[in-house]
Amino acid sequence: MFDLLFVHWSVNPVLFHIGSLGIRWYSLLFVSGFILGWYIFRWFFRREGIPEKLLDPLLYTLLIATIVGSRLGHCLFYEPDYYLGSWQGFLDIFQPWKGGLASHGGAIALVLGMIWFSRHFGKKNGFDFLWIMDHLCIAVAFAACFIRLGNLFNSEIYGDVTALPWGFIFDLRGETEPKHPTQLYEAVSYLVLGLVMVGIYKNRLQKTYRGFFFGLFLIGCFGMRFLIEFIKEPQVGFEEDMVLNMGQLLSLPFIAAGIGILIYSYWKKEKASAA
Repeated sequence: MFDLLFVHWSVNPVLFHIGSLGIRWYSLLFVSGFILGWYIFRWFFRREGIPEKLLDPLLYTLLIATIVGSRLGHCLFYEPDYYLGSWQGFLDIFQPWKGGLASHGGAIALVLGMIWFSRHFGKKNGFDFLWIMDHLCIAVAFAACFIRLGNLFNSEIYGDVTALPWGFIFDLRGETEPKHPTQLYEAVSYLVLGLVMVGIYKNRLQKTYRGFFFGLFLIGCFGMRFLIEFIKEPQVGFEEDMVLNMGQLLSLPFIAAGIGILIYSYWKKEKASAA
């Protein structure tokens, strides 16, 4: 429901039911991000001569790393006292619908997963860790956009009170004042970042150095995340007394890594395309 000055957001997070099982918008968008990523990687592989038989093990590695890393990231970064303080909390780690997922944990797990993947498949197929990360971050930008849209449908991870005309009143959360739809801010920023990287890949791949896309993604993605966090509501109680919240503190190392990777990329000057 739309008002002249704000949006009443009361969309049901469950899209439809199959018996007693509810299929949520978040789940649909989460899976859609991986499906789109598969097709994007097929384009990469065909263009650069990488065997397409590697698409399936790559997808499995990404799925496992994303789910496990994101869940552990939330449990260890945001609520370690609960999840490590009792057997019930420990068992809840394995139930991601009780709590949430953290993108920083997913990012760390993806890096570890791609280190394994590149060592296992890379040498005999003409690519290395930086090559796979360059291409992965393009697909991840669009998947991250979908995930933030899923957060919007869940009416979660929104911002502080705002007087701006696009403020959302999240009725399902009992809110009565318009809040910044920070899910949309992040979704749009990730979409723009992904489109920019696709444009560079399509038109300037032969003039781009290996590591460029990875560094650009880390700076753009986590730089925007750092800025948007200033207008987000605290996710957990201890953040209320912090100058920088946990999301911002976790973003700083990724931004620094992105700057370092860009410097390394222009120092090494290795072509971005596969050998």
